[in-house]
Amino acid sequence: MSKKTGLGRGLGSLISGGITPEPPKKAAARKKAAKKTPARKSAARKSANKAAASKSSPAGAAKTPDEASRTAVGLFEIPISRIIPNPHQPRRDFHEESLNELAESIRSEGLLQPIVVRSRDNMYELIAGERRWRACQKLKLKQIPARVIEATETSSAILSLIENLQRENLNPVEEAMGYASLIKDFDLTQEQVAERVGRSRASVANSLRLLQLPREVQGYLIKGHLSVGHAKVLLGVEDSETRLLLARQSIERGWSVREIERQVEQVKSRSDRTPKSRGSVPAEEARAINDLQKQLSSTLSTRVTLKHSPKKGRIIIEYHGNDDLQRIIEQMGLR
Repeated sequence: MSKKTGLGRGLGSLISGGITPEPPKKAAARKKAAKKTPARKSAARKSANKAAASKSSPAGAAKTPDEASRTAVGLFEIPISRIIPNPHQPRRDFHEESLNELAESIRSEGLLQPIVVRSRDNMYELIAGERRWRACQKLKLKQIPARVIEATETSSAILSLIENLQRENLNPVEEAMGYASLIKDFDLTQEQVAERVGRSRASVANSLRLLQLPREVQGYLIKGHLSVGHAKVLLGVEDSETRLLLARQSIERGWSVREIERQVEQVKSRSDRTPKSRGSVPAEEARAINDLQKQLSSTLSTRVTLKHSPKKGRIIIEYHGNDDLQRIIEQMGLR
């Protein structure tokens, strides 16, 4: 029973043709020459080749090419030191614990699936399998089985993104950054990206919108503290500070997507009811008031509105329920 590669039908079909078939005439000549070779020498050569392959390869399945064929297309044993990462790799987080587990699996079972690379400047650039490559480095292996394919820089970036998407191990921000890289670095449209990675244009567009969120909110998405559903609701708020405040409150109070939708509607409703100021406030004074309002909101983890005039003013601190009020009182150092 054959083992599944885990690459998915799309990527598998793109890289499955890596080994170039031998021409019929060359194959016939090789067989004819083999008949003339003494059986003892042939058996000795096979035994030596088998021993060399099993010694250098965790999987023991690939052949070591000579220097003249290093840039050929096919399945080879490649020195790990000659492999470089893909600059367009969408994955940013490589968890140490996960890599250690993979390394132990390779140590005990061997590398069941070769990495995929392309030849570049006398080196090999990764297309798929960076975790496997890193795990083999941990084991201090000298060589690694690799499928060498012909690919342009654009194709390499797209294949790397597809491989990660099909494994479903990219976080939402990494996926969005992958799409953004294809658009920015290779002048592709959203429609072209969607077509090449097998997603709908709407899916790609919605993913790209996540990059409009503040960095801190993106960090919550990466760590799984917020879902994509929460993030989409936050995108409906124009002010970035309000987005950040709602994100913090959502995590602290365990809001569902439905609850954060309700909170966003309340924010919009209050904004619509706010009367327009009759007189203009000096720009420097307005910035100072705004900065102080942001500091108070951040310190108390709730919305704080500062109404100020030269003669009088007021500070409005919002809270939700008795527990939230108690939290704010304690945070202010009161009992």
